[in-house]
Amino acid sequence: MRNDVVRLGRLSGERSGDMMHFLSSMRADRYIAGADILVDIAHVLMLDRQKINDRATTRQLLPALLRLHDKGIPEEVFDDRFEDVHAGIESLLIESLGVEAGGRMHMGRSRNDEVVTCIRIRLREDLIAQMTALLKVREVLLTLSENHTESTMPGFTHLQHAQPTTLAHHLLAYEQAFSRDFDRLKEAYARVNQSPLGAAAFASTGYPIDREFTATLLGFDGLVTNTMDAVATRDFALETLADLTIMMANASRLCEELIFWSTSFVKFVIFDDAFCSTSSIMPQKKNPDTAEIMRAKSGSVFGAFSGALVTVKGLPMSYNRDLQELTPNIWRGMDDAGESLRLLADMLASASFDTKRMSEEAGKGFSTATELADSLVRSCGIPFRTAHNIVGRAVQKGDLSLATLEKAAGEVGGGISLAGKGLTQKDIDRMLEVRYSLELRKAPGGPAPEAVIAALGERRKQHHHDAELTRKKQAKLAKAKEHLIAEARRLVA
Repeated sequence: MRNDVVRLGRLSGERSGDMMHFLSSMRADRYIAGADILVDIAHVLMLDRQKINDRATTRQLLPALLRLHDKGIPEEVFDDRFEDVHAGIESLLIESLGVEAGGRMHMGRSRNDEVVTCIRIRLREDLIAQMTALLKVREVLLTLSENHTESTMPGFTHLQHAQPTTLAHHLLAYEQAFSRDFDRLKEAYARVNQSPLGAAAFASTGYPIDREFTATLLGFDGLVTNTMDAVATRDFALETLADLTIMMANASRLCEELIFWSTSFVKFVIFDDAFCSTSSIMPQKKNPDTAEIMRAKSGSVFGAFSGALVTVKGLPMSYNRDLQELTPNIWRGMDDAGESLRLLADMLASASFDTKRMSEEAGKGFSTATELADSLVRSCGIPFRTAHNIVGRAVQKGDLSLATLEKAAGEVGGGISLAGKGLTQKDIDRMLEVRYSLELRKAPGGPAPEAVIAALGERRKQHHHDAELTRKKQAKLAKAKEHLIAEARRLVA
């Protein structure tokens, strides 16, 4: 195949292999090669409709493009000498059809609007895949929560026993966080799915193009109207990477807890062997490597976002070649996040929780002391701060017996006698029970089983709504692609 046709006019001289490789975007362009064919087909259909190209030219270009769509793009298109896949495909068409037909495909557009259109097409597909992966993780968390509404466990602050909760309540906290991640990606999708095609280099074109027509053919929801902004902006990619960064921070937090829970001194969870490794020297080891690597992958996504942000922070309007270096960060961030979320769902689904062990720990570390203080307020009529100080002093002394509480009340409670107010040891024992503490916490979103069950109903409704929304977006894109290819085949039939 001939050399890059884009260089033949203005430039001359041979490039070294290192220079061609340095300028080439081919590694990242493999992600958008399929999208580029769709953009080419839509653009050729528009050129035909607007009578910018005649039907004879259209009937030469479309069969060649449909062959590439059906059979795949030849490897030689990705040679570094073409700089990018757009020039590679155009060179292939000129080689096979001649310049009279092949040289007319690029009329009324630039690689600037072409590449960003392709990025948006691929990115919206990846966003739907990411939203689908989030739905799977949330589904697993909801199912686990439904199975553990009565499974008591300690809740922690500062990694110390704080108050009792349930495994369902704990897992629903992550489901709700991942639900917000879904919302962020959904909102990013709306800004990604806008067409920049027709902006050309940045100043549009003198040809009578129809931007709305190509946007509809390609399944976009609208246009990036200002043509300079259309080619220059990558804020849609930055937004997506920022959303993935937050999502991976949430995933990393969950992985950290699962790793901690799997240790031999906690023993709350056992991972399936498929998600673990062993030591090359210590035969007893079972390491939670999948969760650890996933925790590290969050750093890779953070880096992709940082790299992309720094790339664009000082760029003037409009297009600058620096943007080429931003694109690999998009695909790296999407790949690492997508792979992590898919494995996270599988790892969670295969995990086994030791509810007996969790229950043993639920009441340790004076975790029901808060409820004791609250109950002293209700039963003895004393101010909360007084009750808090009495219970805190009793904890300092090492137990929460009536005798110790009475002594503490004498020291910090202003001479209050709890026994004199009718408090008995039996009352204290009941107030310190884990189940008693949990059942009282039934306000919306609390850990009481009835509150968790109510929350599960709401979360299930939201999950169903989000799944249906994702399905509709996916179906719309599939329908648009089907119509695009059918229209191209019709013109060449």
